[in-house]
Amino acid sequence: MNSQTQVCHNPQCPATGQRGQGHIRVHSRAAQRYRCRTCGQTFAATKDTPFYRLRTAADVVTLVLTGLRHGGPTQAIVAAFGLDERTVAAWLSRAGQHCQRVHQHVVQQGRVDRQHVQADALWVKLVGRRVWMALALAVPSRLWLGGVISPQRDVGLITRLMQRVRACARTLAILVCVDGLASDVTACLRVFRNPVYTGRPGRPRLVLEQGGLLGQMVKRYVQRRVVSVEHRVVRGTTAAIAAVRATTGGGTGINTAYIARLNATVRASLAPLVRRGRASAHTEARVTAGMWLVGCAYNCCWRHESVRVAAPRGAPWKWQERTPAMAAGLTDHRWTRLDLFRYHVPLPPWVAPTHRGRPPKRIQQPAMALAA
Repeated sequence: MNSQTQVCHNPQCPATGQRGQGHIRVHSRAAQRYRCRTCGQTFAATKDTPFYRLRTAADVVTLVLTGLRHGGPTQAIVAAFGLDERTVAAWLSRAGQHCQRVHQHVVQQGRVDRQHVQADALWVKLVGRRVWMALALAVPSRLWLGGVISPQRDVGLITRLMQRVRACARTLAILVCVDGLASDVTACLRVFRNPVYTGRPGRPRLVLEQGGLLGQMVKRYVQRRVVSVEHRVVRGTTAAIAAVRATTGGGTGINTAYIARLNATVRASLAPLVRRGRASAHTEARVTAGMWLVGCAYNCCWRHESVRVAAPRGAPWKWQERTPAMAAGLTDHRWTRLDLFRYHVPLPPWVAPTHRGRPPKRIQQPAMALAA
């Protein structure tokens, strides 16, 4: 048990959101509980993790979730581990919510130097209907920036996706490549704007970021076959876009090849996303949980061959393998499965409440006593 990695889970504690400050102590090693010296409350080591208050061992839950995020259908997990299907669905929902909080805390903090982003959407077949899953990827580090699921592929879906992309960005002077959907261009131009305050009353003017580039690739189909591809420069110049592509290794021409590969990875990693099969999901919540589970594992746990670097001199290996999160500078090591599931997302820092009116009498009494 390491108390330095724990945080207080009491939202009313002044020390909440602080890690490694020495205010967390081990309360019981047998029960795996900690105690906050500031507020005095105790909490379990599995608080705010998928293992909280589960009677099943953490190793079994980790194996089940690992099978789900590597393409294992629920029926196979039930047959292999002797579990109930509802139990597996509940564990997947817990893991998805936890991975979403981890992604927001680690990735969506405005620290990613993206330079080149690609976005695309793929359809997911549910029982009796179809939904759309929109994903975004940072090309230099292959970092997954987030995803959104919606029944319609419209401007609302792309707008929410671009808002997640903006939350990850250190600067908006980047190149964004999208496919031929008209809503992609509308959402990008709408989200990547900053207000210009002049001191006058009314709504401030929204202006696009200087240096922002936008490219679009339009494919034309005849009988489900691509017959032509048109590359459009929506914002910026061809020379500026070519310079960014050369710097980030984004290939030749405006393309969405990297996000297409990520789409294929997600389809191969989630059983409900196969185009033809008997393991289709019934609800959007299950697909959403699986998306966050696979996305966080892809960022923090899976090594990517395209972002590896040469090993230092004297090392016994030739290449130093890295994950997309390591390539983006968000972590310095590869996370294991337990590291991901046991990561404690700290609560927002505690803010002292503001008191209006006269100060309380218990504060005035010492001053009156001194005056007397």
